[in-house]
Amino acid sequence: MAADHALLAAVTLLSALHQGYLARRVGKSRMKHNIMPPAITGHPEFERVFRAHQNCVEFYPIFLVMLWMSSHFFNEVLAAVLGLFYLFARQMYFNGYSTSVKNRLPGFYLSLALIFALAVTGGAGILNGILDEYFDINLRKKMFKS
Repeated sequence: MAADHALLAAVTLLSALHQGYLARRVGKSRMKHNIMPPAITGHPEFERVFRAHQNCVEFYPIFLVMLWMSSHFFNEVLAAVLGLFYLFARQMYFNGYSTSVKNRLPGFYLSLALIFALAVTGGAGILNGILDEYFDINLRKKMFKS
């Protein structure tokens, strides 16, 4: 039973480890610039790293919901692939933001596009489930009939 969602679980675990890695980067920046908690202001480099991490934390619940809904209602393999690309985009965002505010944009736009793709696939799967259950209309079967 657990193996049914192994890909999804692997991406979820990797995403949690990624969050920990980003948090560690904030800690290293604190040490580098001698900024002790609970302070969140100081050297501009620290402030960018801190803000990049906070933005990733703010998007994390949205990502997890979209990932699981897309996987459960649409396709696990596609959701897992989109999830891996999302993690890449978030790392790109974090690295860009750490160097300058404007360098965050490519990773930000890519991560938004991937969240949107997960939302669309999840929404399509949910809609198909509702139509099939309550109206006996299965769009997936109609679209992919032989």
